Amino acid sequence: MCRFIETIQVRDGKLQNLAYHNRRMNETRQAVFGMADQLDILDYIGDCPESGFYKCRVVYGREVCEVAFSTYTMRTVRSLRLVGSDTIDYRYKSTDRKELEALYALRGNQDDVLIVRNNLLTDTSIANVALEKEGVWYTPRTPLLKGTKRALLLEQGVLTECDIPSDVISSYSHIALFNAMIDFQSLVLEINRDTVSRVMQTVKNKGSRK
Repeated sequence: MCRFIETIQVRDGKLQNLAYHNRRMNETRQAVFGMADQLDILDYIGDCPESGFYKCRVVYGREVCEVAFSTYTMRTVRSLRLVGSDTIDYRYKSTDRKELEALYALRGNQDDVLIVRNNLLTDTSIANVALEKEGVWYTPRTPLLKGTKRALLLEQGVLTECDIPSDVISSYSHIALFNAMIDFQSLVLEINRDTVSRVMQTVKNKGSRK
């Protein structure tokens, strides 16, 4: 069954952060299927666009099932709404995004949602986040998904992990959204009443996805 994905940034023919994508893919295969062998996405890449900015989507289960390239346009995000769900589970990058889509549907007049689980900030519907305070960037210790760009930035010492309760968000000055396709600090919002709606909606799910 092919139900997991890796989304890789391709810039002028080069797959970015490939080692981190390979590591997450193989960790997922080990955790879900008990597969101990190590796959390399590069072995499954055929014709790769030689110039420009593209998204490479790798679908896999026990083995790699599909690789596809497409052009990428970054979604416009100028505002966020806090939404709460204590049962959402997206620890593996899955093709099943129903829970995320249900929370995204609660965004109202905002462009995206900032998801709160157990009173702590996690991610938006599409990206990890980092919040700035006095020149230091902090990222939630328990995100919904441990992104590959997040892993790189933590190893480089660019980000610091910490718990960020939703009720202290106003003590930070800026919030950055980033993922494999969105480079860090290319999408940054100043935190104020216009950009982050703190009137939180809460969803009580009947159960977490297995």
